[in-house]
Amino acid sequence: MSDTTDTTDDTRTDGGTTPTDGNGEPATDGGETGIVAPDDEVPTWQERKARKTGLSQLTYEYFERARREDQELREESDYVERDVLGFPTWPHEIIRNLSISLFFVGIMILIAAALPPSLELPANPSSTPSIILPDWYLYWSFGLLKLNPLNPGLAVLDGAKLISDQLYGVLANVVVVGAVAFLPFLNKGSARRPVEQPFWAAIGAGGAFFSITIAAIAVQNLIPLPLALQLNIAFIGPVVLGVMTYALLKTLREGYMYGLNRRYYMLRPPK
Repeated sequence: MSDTTDTTDDTRTDGGTTPTDGNGEPATDGGETGIVAPDDEVPTWQERKARKTGLSQLTYEYFERARREDQELREESDYVERDVLGFPTWPHEIIRNLSISLFFVGIMILIAAALPPSLELPANPSSTPSIILPDWYLYWSFGLLKLNPLNPGLAVLDGAKLISDQLYGVLANVVVVGAVAFLPFLNKGSARRPVEQPFWAAIGAGGAFFSITIAAIAVQNLIPLPLALQLNIAFIGPVVLGVMTYALLKTLREGYMYGLNRRYYMLRPPK
């Protein structure tokens, strides 16, 4: 409790007592918000940078202190928490979700009726199209199969390639799919925003850029750019974008975490 708050005990129907303040209102756990500095007393960016203790350590100490105080208050208090109010599944949630689903289904039916897709000529089994492409969501995999310019030739084999271009493309797919499948086991954090984990956000930004640029190689016949330039963009661009993303989020992280702590203690200040 705050030093400026006088508490008295009111007898409850179950025989216990409920702490109240001087006005007869139930006393809160946090008391007054004296720990939160006014807006004109918030330390500047240079002052926060001059601190010897890192911001991540301060954040950890703040939340550990609040968690410990919450646990102590719960152990000392005989107050029974009320159930959280919410909307029942039927009819509120089901009716709402059904209305939204029917709305979008109606929009799709309207578009399909008003703008029917143009049908091409029937496929001719005796002729091969000049450009063969898979479905659009597999362009990245098809682009990896076209990395034959990167398959090196060995001088000891008189410039011959150690593996074929087809096998080289398959191995590239295995490496990319394996990396994507293995990443969740490396990052088990609970961050909800990129600014909370700049490194993994940079990895994600670079991976997304790589998937787009490698998919463009699959349709290189439709893009007026040299293949060598496309390969440079596909493999150098993700690294550059990842470094820029990491630097930007790392710069924003300190201000974000400081604001998060300040908002947290304004809502529930410690004793």
